[in-house]
Amino acid sequence: MSVTVRSPAWPWKAVYAQYLTPRNMQLHTTHGDLKLEIFCESVPKTAENFLALCASSQYDSTLFHRNVPAFMIQGGDPTGKGKGGLSVYDSPDGSGYFEDEIRPALRHHARGVVSMANRGRPGTNGSQFFVTYAAAPHLDGKNTVFGRVLEGADTTLTAMENVPVDKKHRPKEEIRIEKVTIHANPIAG
Repeated sequence: MSVTVRSPAWPWKAVYAQYLTPRNMQLHTTHGDLKLEIFCESVPKTAENFLALCASSQYDSTLFHRNVPAFMIQGGDPTGKGKGGLSVYDSPDGSGYFEDEIRPALRHHARGVVSMANRGRPGTNGSQFFVTYAAAPHLDGKNTVFGRVLEGADTTLTAMENVPVDKKHRPKEEIRIEKVTIHANPIAG
């Protein structure tokens, strides 16, 4: 599948370039902070998409729209409904999705795994992502793992997981990403 970068109306490359090879970043949420490690070398296209969206403030003030205790919390949709969210890439079909980067070594093996949400079929990654509350091996080979929680798994994730939900797993109180901070790679020269 051939993919080209979104038009100049989407100036993510200029914004992203200042971070060179970032690995760590922080989601500041209404329920506390989550410090994440992003696997830039293992899944470069997915990492670039996520970090570019972060750097261009696309996730600021967005909701976590789906919260399934003992499974995962999902966000990254600018509409807050779970039906939207494009990547920074243009695809030939104009969908705004990009291909998976499945790596056998990157698995949904524990609490705090960060992974791309998709539309249930390959090549449908946009802006939505999720963080696991527990191991979810049934997602291995189906969703691209691109990071992990370094700090906040026991505090912030627990606070999120404890928010009551309705029968469709929508949080009954807002869980929101307030802003994102990207930290430069401390080992980069």
